[in-house]
Amino acid sequence: MKRLSIIPAVAAVLFLGGCIPSIGPEKEEIIQENEDIQPETVLIPEVQLNENYYRTLLPFKKSASRGLIVNQVYSKYDIGEVEEGLLRLSAKNFNPKDHFFQEGQFIDEKTAVRWLSRSSKFDEGLNPPINDKMSPQDISEKAPVYLAHIVEQNYYVKTGDKKVGLAGISIGLAMNSVFYQRDASEAKIPDKTVEQQGMKMAETIVKRMRQMEGVGDVPITIGLFKQQSRSSIVPGTYFATTVVDKGKDAPAGWKEVNEKFVLLPAASNDDNYRDVNMTFENLKQDVNEYFPGYVSIVGTAFYSDTTLKSLKINIPIQFYGKNEVVALTQYMTSLVMKYYPDIEVEVSVTSVNGPESLIMKKPGEKEPTIHIYSY
Repeated sequence: MKRLSIIPAVAAVLFLGGCIPSIGPEKEEIIQENEDIQPETVLIPEVQLNENYYRTLLPFKKSASRGLIVNQVYSKYDIGEVEEGLLRLSAKNFNPKDHFFQEGQFIDEKTAVRWLSRSSKFDEGLNPPINDKMSPQDISEKAPVYLAHIVEQNYYVKTGDKKVGLAGISIGLAMNSVFYQRDASEAKIPDKTVEQQGMKMAETIVKRMRQMEGVGDVPITIGLFKQQSRSSIVPGTYFATTVVDKGKDAPAGWKEVNEKFVLLPAASNDDNYRDVNMTFENLKQDVNEYFPGYVSIVGTAFYSDTTLKSLKINIPIQFYGKNEVVALTQYMTSLVMKYYPDIEVEVSVTSVNGPESLIMKKPGEKEPTIHIYSY
């Protein structure tokens, strides 16, 4: 098990010769608990923003495969959600109250590149092989690229005085729902195929990770994420998850993840979101009544288990002055409290100059947080 030593947030100290100098005359011995892994000195922030956010071990370490996501994931919306969604899944197994976060450190860039490749290019490739005899249609039908990206997250807990140890790993597999050829042609991948391929790849990845130095027998959470198409303006979501128990190298079973992002205003024929859509239309009408011209107000609603959990509203404006921004922000705050008292809401007002104001409200809050930029 990988061990890290801790330093308090009020002091910076050096690790040398197996002990950490303290502020004062006494020194505190740090025990090396794993001969295979070099211990490191880390800092844990004292402040936790809220109960849903993990405190991150410092200095911050980027995932070795982080840069690959830009080339592999089609949508900017998916780039953020594939990581944020995995945090939500992880929180169900690794409580943010007593677990600390670090970006994945076990899957390095070389490994990630090989795993994301076709098996005809690298033996370790998880995507299906192709050959020169296959036509573009053959590739689209029989051997599309299923796996687009791998996200790794590491979670730690305190194991003793001034020590933390690896408590679990989460892996997110971003799966393609549409396969794009180099000639710009595209082919939709059936949901059942995406699911089967994702589960198969997850088993292979877990077995490989169990062989990695430092991983040990910690639990591994796996999430399968379905990307949206390139043209989508809402992110994809995780659709299945499993936990590989301590010491095991294969999932015991999978659970459905019932999450969905819905663009508002929604299609008029979508009965599933009729009430939410009507509320949003009423909000738009109120805004347009007092601020003519704001017809492009759009929202992204997040559902979990068919329940509306949060809403992000974007209001692009033509900038005429700060007084207009202040007036619109004040009025929008009242509308948010009127229409959405019990869910999390974020409202962004933007212009060609950039962000103008931000309204953030947590469920049940009497007074939202409001910020007007450069005011």
